[in-house]
This record gives sequence, C-alpha cells and structure tokens, in this order.
Amino acid sequence: MGVVGAIAKHLDTFIGPGVMLLFPLYASLRAIESPSTLDDQQWLTYWIIYSFITLFELSFWKILVWLPFWSYLKLVFCLWLVLPIFNGGAYIYENWVRKYVKIGGRVNGNYSEDQRKVLQMMSLDARKSVVQYVDKYGWEAVERAIRAAERETKKH
Repeated sequence: MGVVGAIAKHLDTFIGPGVMLLFPLYASLRAIESPSTLDDQQWLTYWIIYSFITLFELSFWKILVWLPFWSYLKLVFCLWLVLPIFNGGAYIYENWVRKYVKIGGRVNGNYSEDQRKVLQMMSLDARKSVVQYVDKYGWEAVERAIRAAERETKKH
C-alpha cells in the first residue's frame, strides 16, 4: 500500500480538522471584525450545519461506523460549505433555512420587495419603530431620512 496509499486512505484525517475546524474558526474571527454582515451569515450558518452534522454523528455512530465512505462524504460536504468559491453555508441559509426561520417574523403590509428586504434586515424593535413611522409619514419620509443621514456621513 505504501505511503501514498496510507495518505489516501486517511485523507479525511489529515485534511478534515483544517477544513472543518481551523479554517472556519479563522474565517469566523475575520467575519466578526469585518463591517459586512454577509460573511457573518456564511459562518454562522456553517457552524449551525456543522453542529447538526456532529449531533447526527453522535446519535448514529453505530450505523456510521459501518459506512466507510461517511468521513469522505462529510469532508466533501464541509469543503462545499467552507470554500469561498462555493459559499455553501450562505447558499443553504438563503435557499432553505431563511424560508422557515424568521426570528423577527415576516414583514406584512403593502411594501415593495426592496422595502421588505430593508425592513427584514432590522432588529424587531427597530422594525416596529420604522413601520410605525412609515404608517404615519409614508415610505418617502424614510427615504428622505436615509438620504439626509448619507449626506451627514459624507460631511464627516
């Protein structure tokens, strides 16, 4: 079998911790420090999915021990989740999780799709305040306030 065969047989053991733990840990730390929330979403979703995988493994280890390809399947799936070219964590969040998990609830009312997206990005308390403001003054007043805030930030 030789050295190459041994490495191929235990590839998941050599690469797995780096792919599944070290790189996501580093990327999560960078995401915390970045001003964008998109990378936060990617890495929070990754850790949630990785936790589910770990719970699955702990629950079904007696079955999984008989599946020789499980560790490689897990490695490939985690590569898809982790690698920036795929952004699998963000993909899963946007296409599957977000539909079912809305902590702040759905935005109801006569809003355009863009307006709904803006409102859904806010915390529940902020959203309630903005919705009350919109009900009282209209969405145009919110847009004027946003433009005024943008002008203020450009001055400083």
